[in-house]
Parts: sequence; C-alpha cells; structure tokens
Amino acid sequence: MPGPADQLLTVIDFIRWANTRFKSADIVFGQGNDNAWDEAVALVLGKLGLPYEQAEHFLGARLLHNERVVLAELINERVVNHVPVAYLVGEAWFNGHRYLSEAGVVIPRSPIGEMVRSEFAPWLTHPPVRILDMCTGSGCIGISCALAFPEADVTLVDVDLRAIALAKRNAELHQVSHRVNVVKSDLFESLAQDSFDLIVTNPPYVDLPDFENMPAEFSHEPKLGLYAGRDGLDIVKRILADAEGWLAPGGILVGEVGNSAAALSEQLSSLAFVWPDLQDGGHGVFLLEASALSSPAKGDAPLL
Repeated sequence: MPGPADQLLTVIDFIRWANTRFKSADIVFGQGNDNAWDEAVALVLGKLGLPYEQAEHFLGARLLHNERVVLAELINERVVNHVPVAYLVGEAWFNGHRYLSEAGVVIPRSPIGEMVRSEFAPWLTHPPVRILDMCTGSGCIGISCALAFPEADVTLVDVDLRAIALAKRNAELHQVSHRVNVVKSDLFESLAQDSFDLIVTNPPYVDLPDFENMPAEFSHEPKLGLYAGRDGLDIVKRILADAEGWLAPGGILVGEVGNSAAALSEQLSSLAFVWPDLQDGGHGVFLLEASALSSPAKGDAPLL
C-alpha cells in the first residue's frame, strides 16, 4: 500500500499533511510554536533548509523521494514519540532569528524576547554597556540582547558543557563572537568581578507538581534545564541572593519564573518585583531595579 512518501509530492503537500496529523494527534505545543500549522511549517521548511521569508516560491516544488521519506519519518516522530520539532530539525526561531538547537539543551524560547525587542523600555534608561545572560542554554536571550544593543559586551553563563558549546556556535552563527563571552560557571561562581547594566535570566523554574505532570514533549528536554526543586525556586533564589553585587547602579535584572511566580512573590514579598504586562503572551517574567535588591525582610523566607 502506498505511503505518504509515495502519495505526497510537494512542499505544500507535506505541510498540509503534517498540519492535519498534528491537529488530530494528542500532542502539545509550546516549545517554539503554539499551533499545528506553524509547527508543520517549522518542521517541513526547517528540515528542507528553505527560507521562511521566501516560502511562497517553494510551496509547489516537487521533492525527491528520499526527502519525502525523511519528512514522513519526522512527522511520525513528532506525533508518535512527541519529539519536539526543534530537536527533529536542529533549529528554532527566537525573536525573528534562527538558532541552532540540539537534544540535551533547552529549546530556545522565552517571553523575555518581547522585552528585548522593546529594549527593556521604560525601565532601562540608557543603552547597556555590559550584559549578563545567566543560565543561557542555547544563548538565545543573550545573543538577542547583543543584536539589540550592538555596542554592548555580553557574557553568557551556564553550568552545562553541552549548553556552553551550543551557545558558542550560536554566537558564531550571528557573528557576535567578538563581543559575546561564553563562560562555564555555576551561576556567578566563576565570573570575574564586574558589574552589569543588564542581567537577564531564564533559569530552571519548574516545581515538583508541574515536573511530575509535564507533557511528553517536555520530557525530551534536560531535567537540569527545567526542574528547580519542590517550589521551583532553588535556582532563582540563589541568583537573587547574589545579584546585588553584580548589578551596576541604575541597572535592572529581568528573569522568567513561569508558574513559580506566585511562590516567588509570596516568599520574597519585601522585594519590589515588577511584573511587566507582555502583549505577545507568556507570563511569570519579573523585573527588579538595582535599588530594589536588598536582604529579605524578617517576614520573608530565606533566599537560600
């Protein structure tokens, strides 16, 4: 009986078929795309190496048989084994730019991207000279900051060697290696004692209940990059405990904590968290000005 590789011939044939399968399957979106059509486009164009901005020129192009076989296999992997598209095609898009993605490193994504596009207005009142991206993973947030602020020097920090290697490759891809320094460090531990005008961080923040009930797609991502203890705050509390000494006067710290936002606000109620209203979706992004970083009040839980 003929299979999809025999019946489907063109780029648009595979996008349509993938969209139909994704919509009818028990799969979860949220690792770069939020709907079946965008997921289908990302898989087919990404695997074929076709430019998104010129896709209309290729939709009717006939594919070689081996290309059709590979696409059918990848679509099946997405549906049956819930493998994220970014891992299947080796790339993900963040803030309008392509980033390399690979298994073992969290897939590029974060609502902080919206704040990068607005250059952190109105809170950042001057272009930052030094930027730190803590728990950088693929490097997507810090590299986006480097692209948004072309005069800034950026430091990317992660504890995982695979993430370090991927972040370096992404810095080279975007031609910012000359002013992006990638450092292996357990948070601030191995950094030179410098201050930063802007600290951004998307640390592990998944709490125990959410981790135990994650959709299958997220189980393909590394536990090290997601899970942060029973309340999801193990890492962010360590960052906040030390950040005051690393943030320049007038600087800001921006972090993502997702569903752990309520626990963070409750436990550190003395800190003047700002929770920006994000127009493009997403939640759990906080902002702290340098002046707001101080020791917790008596009523707060300890940071560590």
